[in-house]
Amino acid sequence: MLNNVAAVLLDGVHPFELGVVCEVFGLDRGDEGLPVYDFAVASAEGPTLGTHAGFTVSTPYGLDRLEAADLVVVPAGSTFATRDYPPELLASLRRVVDRGARVLSVCSGVFVLGAAGLLDGRRCAVHWQHADELARQYPRAVVEPDVLYVDADPVITSAGTAAGIDACLHIVRKEQGPEVANSIARRMVVPPHRDGGQAQYIERPLPRSRCDTVGEVLVWMERHLDEEVTVEQLAARAHMSPRTFARRFQQETGTTPYRWLLRQRVLLAQRLLEATDETMEVIADRAGFGNAAALRHQFVRSVGTTPQGYRRTFRGSQAA
Repeated sequence: MLNNVAAVLLDGVHPFELGVVCEVFGLDRGDEGLPVYDFAVASAEGPTLGTHAGFTVSTPYGLDRLEAADLVVVPAGSTFATRDYPPELLASLRRVVDRGARVLSVCSGVFVLGAAGLLDGRRCAVHWQHADELARQYPRAVVEPDVLYVDADPVITSAGTAAGIDACLHIVRKEQGPEVANSIARRMVVPPHRDGGQAQYIERPLPRSRCDTVGEVLVWMERHLDEEVTVEQLAARAHMSPRTFARRFQQETGTTPYRWLLRQRVLLAQRLLEATDETMEVIADRAGFGNAAALRHQFVRSVGTTPQGYRRTFRGSQAA
């Protein structure tokens, strides 16, 4: 269960990546019925640390704060790819994993996990600019240079900046369900879910305007997940040729229309499995899969478990 979260800092920490962790886990949203985490920022190098932005961060907590954490997050920092780390920190991170808790790195924080030996034999993500160096320093790590984040439970690694938000929300979704993760995302005004395997580099990550991009089509697709649509139909809605539409869709979302639609359908099925007692046939129909067999096939491929197994996890054996 995810209750206790600690962010561990080193000198030169990047404020944005630290802020991501504080925003997801450090705010009290209890008045909205959302989980309230026992959150703290701990230092591995004394009570006051510098940031790469020129100001300092102070905290009363040291490495002993990590011993009770269900999740320990290592934000990015300056020179993390080239510096040495306190042996006490590396030993503490190994103990976190050994006792069954999770560790998460944001961007270059992954180098700290590598120094602790936690990447050996594991897939991992990092900002594409650091991928070659990470692979060189830790040849036993399986570096994925193009993805947003990798969940090699209990070690989760994410690429640069905003990918840290995706990884944090992924952990919340995994532990506490899509409704909690979506509610936190709405408060943060960020997408509720981006696949870890989505490409880091999107040619145009934000539409210039709503009138000449696929933004309006995405909204329509999300509202009509139960309908069968073709690229030709979607292109017509966007007033583009199918070829132009497919290219623009890839540029703005990092994936194809089919894959985007399939993922949204799986996410809808997850919400229905969690929040309703509908039969598999009804859920399959509402989510656009047509029948329970197709739902089961795509759900297993995407989530790694059956719809019944997923419902049992979140609602108990009686509901399943």
